[in-house]
Amino acid sequence: MQLAAWKNQHDLVSVCSNHHTLSLYVEGGYESYRKTPLGWRNGGAPDRFCLMPKGQESTWDIRGDLTFVHLYYTDQHLRETALKIWDKEPSFIELNEQNFVPDQSITLLYRQFLLSCDWQDKSNQLQLSSTATLLLNYLLKNYSNVQWNLPTVTGGLAPFLLKRVQEWIEDHLHLGLIIADLAQQTGLSEYHFAHMFKQSTGLPPHQFVLQRRLLRAHDLIVSSQLNLTEIALCCGFSSAGHFSARFKQHFGYSPSSLRKNTTQNQC
Repeated sequence: MQLAAWKNQHDLVSVCSNHHTLSLYVEGGYESYRKTPLGWRNGGAPDRFCLMPKGQESTWDIRGDLTFVHLYYTDQHLRETALKIWDKEPSFIELNEQNFVPDQSITLLYRQFLLSCDWQDKSNQLQLSSTATLLLNYLLKNYSNVQWNLPTVTGGLAPFLLKRVQEWIEDHLHLGLIIADLAQQTGLSEYHFAHMFKQSTGLPPHQFVLQRRLLRAHDLIVSSQLNLTEIALCCGFSSAGHFSARFKQHFGYSPSSLRKNTTQNQC
């Protein structure tokens, strides 16, 4: 899967991709028209989405400004996701093409988890990958020919599995983790792992990992001589600025103020 942010204005575009595309209008789009057998159709607006299945050609007349975000995913990944979640393999998966549709669940996932963070900061990769997986599950359930109900997950991880994945997280906080990395440590699908992990810890995986990154950083500021940029990188943040903002949001004070107070107390 891949994410891409786009801007466009006053353009005529024809597209036929070898992957599926979920596109959400973020800004503008009111003068976005798609060619249909009955003529040009308009309906673009912020928080409207389009679902364009693999191999379907589309032609667009962009007559005004628009900003949108695409989630791309291959047909193979779509089938693997269905197999892992339901333990069934459909003879084929057919996504239902959608044009300019409002869906509050899709909008919420995009705006709260995809558009609210820096895609280039590796500390956000777990949040991005978890959200992309949730979106894919949602599309399979609501906009495809797959009519199976999502399985109910009621229990948490076995204690030995929880300990294994927590220890693995602690050893890899410096890396840009994704949900597949964590699920692999338990042998579970990403869907089952995310639900069972939250049952066990009370937190979604991305929030748990962020908390562990920040606590590790706090300890390093107090107990080491590493500068704040080095600490940010050691704890999986790509920039000192992003690290500082997340740290202050969590603890209520900045890393620099903690370092200053620690130094004064030692003197």
